[in-house]
Amino acid sequence: MFLPNLALKGTVVLGMAWIVAIVLRNRSAAWRHLIWTSAFGALLALPVLSAVLPALPVGVPAQLLAPGAVFRAAGVAPAERQQAGTASVLSALSAPPVSRTAGREWVFLLWGAGAALILTQISVNWLAMLVMRRKAEPFSGIDLSHYTRLLGLRRRVELLQGRSGSMPMAFGLFRAAIFLPADAMKWTVERRQVVVLHELAHVQRGDLLLHLVGRAALGFYWWNPLAWAAWRQFLKERERAADDLVLNAGARPSDYANHLLEIARSLQPDRALGTAALAMARRSQLEGRLLAILDAGANRQAPRRASVALAALLALGAVVPFAALRAQDRAAASLPEDVDATIRAAVAQKNHDMLESAAKAAEVLQKYDLARRLLDSSLDIRAEQSGAQSVEYGMGLVKLGDLERSRGNQKEADAFYTKAVSVLGSRPEAAPALIRLGISTWSSTKDPEAAVEFFQKAQVGDPAHAGPALTWMALTQKQPAAAEDFFKQALALESPGSAEQALTMELYSSFLNRQNRSSEASSWQEQAGAARKTLGAHTLAVNRPSGIAGVRIGGGVTAPKLLSKVEPSYTEEARLAKYQGTVVVATDIGTDGTAQSMRVVRGLGLGLDEEALKAISQWKFQPAAKDGQSVAVQATIEVNFRLL
Repeated sequence: MFLPNLALKGTVVLGMAWIVAIVLRNRSAAWRHLIWTSAFGALLALPVLSAVLPALPVGVPAQLLAPGAVFRAAGVAPAERQQAGTASVLSALSAPPVSRTAGREWVFLLWGAGAALILTQISVNWLAMLVMRRKAEPFSGIDLSHYTRLLGLRRRVELLQGRSGSMPMAFGLFRAAIFLPADAMKWTVERRQVVVLHELAHVQRGDLLLHLVGRAALGFYWWNPLAWAAWRQFLKERERAADDLVLNAGARPSDYANHLLEIARSLQPDRALGTAALAMARRSQLEGRLLAILDAGANRQAPRRASVALAALLALGAVVPFAALRAQDRAAASLPEDVDATIRAAVAQKNHDMLESAAKAAEVLQKYDLARRLLDSSLDIRAEQSGAQSVEYGMGLVKLGDLERSRGNQKEADAFYTKAVSVLGSRPEAAPALIRLGISTWSSTKDPEAAVEFFQKAQVGDPAHAGPALTWMALTQKQPAAAEDFFKQALALESPGSAEQALTMELYSSFLNRQNRSSEASSWQEQAGAARKTLGAHTLAVNRPSGIAGVRIGGGVTAPKLLSKVEPSYTEEARLAKYQGTVVVATDIGTDGTAQSMRVVRGLGLGLDEEALKAISQWKFQPAAKDGQSVAVQATIEVNFRLL
């Protein structure tokens, strides 16, 4: 979807430039050239900004949404409605997409070939001009400083000799040069003056750089007729703006027009070098230029530097939010229709839980854009129900932070956690966000003291559930005695047999092993194992129904074989805590060789359960078989997390 979005936006930018140019048609050529320059600069900036900027959400009233898809959950209890909504979303996730890859690849290759051709032409011509410049002799007999003073130009410019009969032209970025034909010494002094002034005008205006900007933008948008039309306007207004500078320097319009006509008639521009150098005249533009030169009422006032800077800022201010729409548009376009129906149903029912459980499952399946859309909609529901300064809203921000952390956007995750803390204040619900901020601070700055400040705030804010904060305070301690004290405080506060206490026991056991207290470590590990066993199946589950229930292996049913696997990722918090263990997942291996449903039977913590499910969702199996036919079977998978 990147190229279609870019095509649409580029067309809108060019259309806006045409409108502004028409509105300012009575202004000077320099002003109109500034408009086209801004348009080409915006075209170049669009792909970069679209790629790096976060999405800019655009709210649409529910009444404006198409009513074609309706969420049907009549006659079921609220909890059942929530589950039904989740299943609807996940069914859409697992449906095989229509393949359009081949067509997109051809479009991309065609666009890339055209862009490469134009950009290569620019590069080759630029190198040819560099060679020509290196071989050219200085043009003697003309005092260039006299003409630079007339224009107020302070840059150093070389005057070089081109071949006889060639068109005068300007070239170079940091070291500008003007090429005059070898027979220019036979010209009258007046003709030499207007020619040199015209080329110096290009140098003063910065046209040598702007020419490359416009040409590069044309290379990326070569397929767009509006871009070629804009390019012709860009060239026309540039030459007229340079003509205006010559006339403002004192040249008589009638004499200047005669000289320009004679030069265009008798000299030939080198079209092969036209993408790199600025030739003085082209016959295709001549009639309009002559009429503009002889127009006594024409506006020839060049914009001031402040006006140019303001125009650039306005163009940037317009293109930045416009470019940011890409990510939002792409996410919306990729959503299946029944996901939109689920969101509308959740909004109608004011049921944010429906969206959040679906978002969690989508996250495990690494459908991050979908999960973000679901959580954004859930946050809107929370805000409408309870207000943007409520506990409910703050908890929704924490969920968004957890999602961005899961997808690796730690900076954006921290922004959500920070905003959540500002909303929740010292309430107990702020503790998870404070702990996440402490972990992030420790990871990024390696400063345990800064991290401990966040953990202490979490402990004070939620004394009844201060165990995780104390556990992290223990992990940051350099002194073993202080660390052990925090571990014991955490164990005393946590509910017996809870997942939190089991995690603290496992981390405490690891700590004791590092202190060469293996017997004590074994005791705590055994208690943690007993707690994990008592906890039983984890509530974290992902269903991708195949419509066929898995059977047990045996009795003529062969076991599936693993063909390819993706290694699970270690979460940053597990790495910081030096946490290891095994996640056990129950799943059905479908007839297509994928995990059709997954459920954590024995979990760990610190995000490793989710990482195990993410990995398994990408594994590929040779399906189980019975009597030569593929069948879905039940399987148990152990995912080991070990630090090397």
